[in-house]
Amino acid sequence: MFSKILIANRGEIACRVIKSARRMGIATVAVYSDADRNAVHVEMADEAVHIGPSPASQSYLIPDKIIAACKATGAQAVHPGYGFLSERASFCEALEAEGIVFIGPKVKAIEAMGDKITSKKIAAEAGVSTVPGHMGLIDDAAHAVEISRGVGYPVMIKASAGGGGKGMRIAWNDAEAREGFDRSKSEAASSFGDDRIFIEKFIEEPRHIEIQLLGDSHGTTLYLGERECSIQRRNQKVVEEAPSPFIDAATRKAMGEQSVALARAVDYESAGTVEFIVDKNRNFYFLEMNTRLQVEHPVTELVTGIDLVEQMIRIAAGERLAFGQDDVRLDGWAIESRLYAEDPYRGFLPSIGRLTRYRPPEEGTVDGVTLRNDTGVTEGSEISMFYDPMIAKLCTHAPDRLTAIDAMADALDRFVVEGIGHNLPFLSALMQHPRWREGRLSTGFIAEEYPDGFGPVEPDEATRERLSIAALTLSHMRGKRSADISGARFHQAARRAHQDKVVRLGRAELNGHIDDADEGYMVGINGHQAVAVTSDWFPGAGIAIFTIDGVRHAIKAEPAAAGWRLRQRGIDIKAQVFSPRIAELARLMPEKAAADTSSLLLCPMPGLVVSIAVVEGQEVQEGQTLAVIEAMKMENVLKAEKRGVIARIPVKAGDSLAVDEVIMEFVK
Repeated sequence: MFSKILIANRGEIACRVIKSARRMGIATVAVYSDADRNAVHVEMADEAVHIGPSPASQSYLIPDKIIAACKATGAQAVHPGYGFLSERASFCEALEAEGIVFIGPKVKAIEAMGDKITSKKIAAEAGVSTVPGHMGLIDDAAHAVEISRGVGYPVMIKASAGGGGKGMRIAWNDAEAREGFDRSKSEAASSFGDDRIFIEKFIEEPRHIEIQLLGDSHGTTLYLGERECSIQRRNQKVVEEAPSPFIDAATRKAMGEQSVALARAVDYESAGTVEFIVDKNRNFYFLEMNTRLQVEHPVTELVTGIDLVEQMIRIAAGERLAFGQDDVRLDGWAIESRLYAEDPYRGFLPSIGRLTRYRPPEEGTVDGVTLRNDTGVTEGSEISMFYDPMIAKLCTHAPDRLTAIDAMADALDRFVVEGIGHNLPFLSALMQHPRWREGRLSTGFIAEEYPDGFGPVEPDEATRERLSIAALTLSHMRGKRSADISGARFHQAARRAHQDKVVRLGRAELNGHIDDADEGYMVGINGHQAVAVTSDWFPGAGIAIFTIDGVRHAIKAEPAAAGWRLRQRGIDIKAQVFSPRIAELARLMPEKAAADTSSLLLCPMPGLVVSIAVVEGQEVQEGQTLAVIEAMKMENVLKAEKRGVIARIPVKAGDSLAVDEVIMEFVK
């Protein structure tokens, strides 16, 4: 067994690998760029080596710098995590040439499976079901249109060396095929240094389901069940679970056996994943094989009890797998929510900045429910424009699916993140969505259920009453605390036993009253019978824990003008608490009108201007491309929302823009 390994990665996956290595008694070496000088993984590792400037292309993606760090520290092996150099065969070869072990598969498997065109040919030869399409090289956009017509729309345009949703577009017609080819090719060149593109049939109503594999160097290859990864946005997974609510035992066995056959065809060693598209009739088609650890591996670990990172290290050290296929059991249900620095209220566009508050829920197992949070940040960490926007992976494990979902909903309510835009509200809302809870999923779920984008969730009547109770109780508690200050001259009204109040929750008003009780408070809302409430408010964390008629609720609560900002289950709402007289006066206050930005094209996220497609004075039509902005390695095409004339373009290609910075102005 190795005595020291280097992790050629950053963020949560570097921290994750360090934890397993530490349990195995193996010393660890971290590498870091300028941007990551104070990162959590640097503090966690036993040693750390600086490898260059912030851009990954000048640090984490330079094999020579990783090898030099190994030599300087005496690291015997390298765990690549995922992304960066994890699937680059030349990196594996370079390590082998220096006598350093790559904790992953051999070069043959990486090369064969790393090219999506080659991998599909090998899969077909191994008897694996594949999607119809064109696996040859594509010359240009016109050729892409010709091929797309032959395959039949809709088609998926994909980068051969792609992954993580980059270099991938769906085309429903000739125009989208042309633009999709150009954008995919550009993204592929930027992200992978390989601009080859292929086209395949897009399966409608598809599910994205993958099989986890483990193979050692002694001829044993096993499958560890499946993961459901259908909740995606822009082909990027958002929520995963294991097992799938759709796959039956017979389909699981068939998918697993085909995956094993493919792995054996390339002499696969280490952990790997075979991804499939599954239609509504449980027909499954090979997509690709990822020759690395997957982002969503924790859900498999939770349902199988197998530490995949530990197994990768043991396999790389030449050990045999200590268990067989019959020993693999799927126990309970696990769900993973990916917390991203993406603002759901702005079309999930990337957000960067400093985490001014970061308070995840406590990890551990209580009453048969396990909570796990894989993260690489802490309070004060900076989310940089140079890397993936992931903040954390929150996981729950329970005896059944609905219990795991409810545990996730509660954990998300207790997860506090401030300082940047993030997708916590969306994840929280998703846990309440009927279609999600019923398991009726497809990769089009988000687009179908949120066709106009995600906005603040409107509370139903029961939730409105619960949030009103919370606001009324918090205001009463705050008033009592102020009144109890020694020498206080104000807030004497807070000492009255019974108080009538009006709660303005968004645009709704509810009448309520509150009384002190022996333990907690008695609260009535809109004439309903009083409910028993106990509450703890933790201002430093921004969380209030309420027990209302015996049911526990976690609500994010922050003081606001005359009340509170309350957030729960995707709801983000302002609650104001007034006396009846003040409520009358408040109704007379005018609302502030929003600024008119209809004549401006604003940058929707911090990013780099890739190109400007129009010139000043040009007339543009609705839907016409205006500019392309790159953020976190994804190209975003900005199009005209209506017909107009360009009056001014104050930016140019190559400029770095802040969010809401003006890209161009239109004639009013």
